[in-house]
Amino acid sequence: KIKRLKKTTFIVFLLVSTTLLAQTTRKYSNEFMNIGVDAASFGMANAVVASTGDVNSGYWNPAGLLKLEDKQLSLMHASYFANIANYDYAAFAMPLDDKSAVGISIIRFGVDDILNTTQLI
Repeated sequence: KIKRLKKTTFIVFLLVSTTLLAQTTRKYSNEFMNIGVDAASFGMANAVVASTGDVNSGYWNPAGLLKLEDKQLSLMHASYFANIANYDYAAFAMPLDDKSAVGISIIRFGVDDILNTTQLI
């Protein structure tokens, strides 16, 4: 009985551990959306979903746009992979009245100046 319990426990542990490992593998083309925006948010380990109340709320939690008191603009640039890839973010938001606001944000993650290697064939 004990031998069978150990075997069953081992199989369950193996299945659970491989399932958890699979959750950390990035396998989608839009994983750049998980990078985040705003230096203050990065300083808080991206734990700002409930507390954001500025122009970057359009990214984290659009309901936070209602806390705006005036027009705001946010720009961000970061280089990744030894300056090969560029991550750019721009956002603008403004309140319309006490109960509504509007905002727009643009995210670009791209590689510029890719060499044309078709001539090497």
